[in-house]
Amino acid sequence: MFRLLLLLVFAGISPAIIAAAHGQSFSDLEFALRDHPSLQVMAYQAEASDERATAATSLPDPVISAGINNFPIFDPSFTDFLPTNKSIGIQQKFPSLAGRNARAGEAIARANETREMRAQRYAALRGELIALLHEKHRTHVQRGLAEERRAKYDELTQVAELEIDAGRPALFRLAEIEGERAEVDRALVVLAGEVAQIDARLIDLVGAVPDTAPPPVLPIDWSGDAMAFHAARVADAGVAVRDRGIDEAKAAWKPEWGAQLTYQQREAGRNFAGDDWVSGTVSVTVPFWASKNQEPRLRAAKAERAAARANYSAAARTASAQYSTYRSMRRTAEQSAAVLSEKIVAIEDEITSQNTIYESGVGDYAPIIDGEIAILKLRSDIAGEQARIATATARMNALLVTQ
Repeated sequence: MFRLLLLLVFAGISPAIIAAAHGQSFSDLEFALRDHPSLQVMAYQAEASDERATAATSLPDPVISAGINNFPIFDPSFTDFLPTNKSIGIQQKFPSLAGRNARAGEAIARANETREMRAQRYAALRGELIALLHEKHRTHVQRGLAEERRAKYDELTQVAELEIDAGRPALFRLAEIEGERAEVDRALVVLAGEVAQIDARLIDLVGAVPDTAPPPVLPIDWSGDAMAFHAARVADAGVAVRDRGIDEAKAAWKPEWGAQLTYQQREAGRNFAGDDWVSGTVSVTVPFWASKNQEPRLRAAKAERAAARANYSAAARTASAQYSTYRSMRRTAEQSAAVLSEKIVAIEDEITSQNTIYESGVGDYAPIIDGEIAILKLRSDIAGEQARIATATARMNALLVTQ
C-alpha cells in the first residue's frame, strides 16, 4: 500500500483524494463516472453539433460595398466627366432553404449520434467499474484464503516434524510442504500486483481508489430486438446522419438567390447637373454542371448511406455475438463454481471421516489438515469463478440499453 501511495503521489493523485473515496456508495461512483473525460468530450461534441444546426439555418452575412466609378486618372475630378459617380451598395445571398434545412438536420442527427455514442461509452465504463469492484473483492477473498493456507502449512509442518521425531519417514513431506508454502507466497505476490493494476484502472475511471463493496449484478435478458443494443443504436443514428446527407445532396439542385441594391450619386459639373439614382440586381444559380457536380455528390451520399446501413447490420450481429459469448462465459463459470462446491462437500465428508479415525487413536492428523488446505484452495477457485460470473454479467448488461 505504501508503494501504491508513492506511485499515486508521483502520478499527481493526492492521498486525500484516495481517502475521500473510502466509504463511497456505488451511486457516488456512478456520479463520479459521469465526469469521465471521454464522456465530457462527447457531451461537448454533441453541444457543438446543436450549435451548428442553429447556424445552418441562418442567412450568410450581407456584403456592403462603397466605391468610385468612372473616375478619370490623368485629370482627377468629380465634376468634369459625366459618368463619374460615387456609390454604396448592399448585397445579400439567399441559399436554398431546403439546403439549409438539410444541413441543420444533418447537424442535429450528428448530435444524436454523439449522444448515443456517449450512452454506449457510459454503459461500457459502468460495466468495467462493476467488474473491477468484483475483481478487487476477489483478490481480497483470495488473499485471506492464502493467508489461512499459509497458517495451515505451518500447522502441517509441526505435524510432520512430530512424525520425524517419532521415527517416521516424513522428511520428504517437509520438502513438499515448503514447496507448497512457496506457491502460496508466490500467489500472494501475484495478488498484490493484481490489486495495484485494479487500483490504477479504478483511478482512470473515477479518479480515486474506492473502498466500495461490489454491487450485486443480475443478468438482463435480451428481447431479441437489435435496437436493444447500444451498438445498434449508434449505427442507426449513423444511418440517420447519412439520410440527411442525401437530403443535402438533393438540395444542391435547388436555386440559390441573391439580391444587390446600389445607390449612386453624381456631383454637378460645369456642363451637367448632379443626380442620384439606384441600381438593383437579382441573381439565381442554375445547375448547369449538374452531371459533374450535383450528381456525383448525390451518388456519394447514397453510397455512404448504404455503407451506414451495412454498418448497422454488422454492429447488430457483433453485439448479438458478444452477448452470447458473455452469457456462455457466465454459465460456464456458474457450472464450474457448482462443481467446486460439490468437491468441497465431498472433502468435508472425508475430513469428518478422517477426524473420527484420528479421535479413535488409529489415524494421523495430517490428512485432516491436507483436506482443510484443499478446501481453502477450492474456495479460492470459487472466488475466482464468482468474479468471472460478475464480470461476464456486467459486460453483458453493458451491451444493452437499460435507460
